[in-house]
Amino acid sequence: MIALSDCLILGALLFSLSVAGIFINRKNIIILLMCVELMLLAVNLNFIAFSHFSGDMAGQVFVFFILTVAAAEAAIGLAILVVLFRNRQTINVADLDSLKG
Repeated sequence: MIALSDCLILGALLFSLSVAGIFINRKNIIILLMCVELMLLAVNLNFIAFSHFSGDMAGQVFVFFILTVAAAEAAIGLAILVVLFRNRQTINVADLDSLKG
């Protein structure tokens, strides 16, 4: 049987891995978006674990709303990346600093 602490430890590991991925890799914007998605999935895992062990369905319903927002964010983010790549021929974060006002 999986305990609540096991799920929370796994969620904390995924969340810390995504934070480390954001701070370590600041060059590739696709990896940054994947780390943000991993962060959202770690939070969703905690919501599901608390919902399951408390016997309430509210956490699991909330996860569906988070997943729809994350899917929309990923689609819009990738569309912006395609447009940036077509215009600049790179997705390096350091090369995109000319977008400042």
